[in-house]
Amino acid sequence: MQIRERDLMGGLAKGLSVIEAFSAERQRLSISEAAEIAGLDRATARRCLLTLSELGYARYDGKYFELTPRILRLGNAYLSGTSMPALLQPYLDQLSEKLGHSASASVLDGNEIVYIARASQKRVMSINLMPGSRLPAYSASMGRVLLAALGEAEVAAILATSRLKAHTPFTRTDPAELLAEIGRVRVQGYAVIDQELEIGLCSIGVPLHDARGRVVAAINVGAPSAVLPAADLAGHCLDAMREVQARLRSLLP
Repeated sequence: MQIRERDLMGGLAKGLSVIEAFSAERQRLSISEAAEIAGLDRATARRCLLTLSELGYARYDGKYFELTPRILRLGNAYLSGTSMPALLQPYLDQLSEKLGHSASASVLDGNEIVYIARASQKRVMSINLMPGSRLPAYSASMGRVLLAALGEAEVAAILATSRLKAHTPFTRTDPAELLAEIGRVRVQGYAVIDQELEIGLCSIGVPLHDARGRVVAAINVGAPSAVLPAADLAGHCLDAMREVQARLRSLLP
């Protein structure tokens, strides 16, 4: 369906861009900071922020704005409106119990992955991952298998909109190197990350297909590298993950 520009609500788009200006690294923003990140003029950003504050989605201390828990209603509308998280959770629980490590599921949203379900054995990252958490797709095992399901031109476009930040000395940030790695993932059907998101953490991810063969999500297993090195992940985890992958193929909508 071709959508005409006159049918779009510019105010809504600007408000959403202001919400997306906040992140784990940018939890408190001034009007000027929000305007710069969202690509808006200061007056527009101010109106958006004051509207969010008036509606209870943000709080304002006179200088800085920060989002409130009410903003979770927006994400919960998706999580409660799809059956996928509830469908995946018992499989993640079984996988985590069998392998002794945390298991997660996510979907691709632009240049990020969004966690939709998780079974945690123990906390292996400094951040507390849960449904709704986001990570950059280029440096996450689930992100790379989800990107691998796309065409090379589309992947290149997504990388071009990503802030290719080196989270650790091991993070791949060169676009050409990332394209080559995603190409390898496309061929082998899984991705391994070795301390690219956080020192001491490695993970392995595989895509989830629906009955028509489309990649609709991904799952991963994460482990401390001192306990399960990246080189051993495939041998330890891949058979169990592929069993889950096969069992879900006929169940995913």
